[in-house]
Amino acid sequence: MTKEEMEAWESTRDKGMLKYVLINGLLAWGLPMFIAMAFMTRPFAEGFTSKAAIVHYVVWPLAGLLFGLVTWYIAQFRYKKAAKSINQANT
Repeated sequence: MTKEEMEAWESTRDKGMLKYVLINGLLAWGLPMFIAMAFMTRPFAEGFTSKAAIVHYVVWPLAGLLFGLVTWYIAQFRYKKAAKSINQANT
């Protein structure tokens, strides 16, 4: 992780995990997947309250939240590893 990436992550991290997960997970990944899969699998063909549609309503938002959480923790891990390496280099 470069110094610029570390600074960008610090800025993102200061805004909080909830905001990150909602924006990067739910809106930036979950919503596009919801839309894309609606065109591919046509869960609404039998109506908006069919079993397939309801599953679609549940799966993609949860997947988006999970994606956001996973990417948050990966970024945190990378940041801590880079910070530790910089601290060791400075000593």
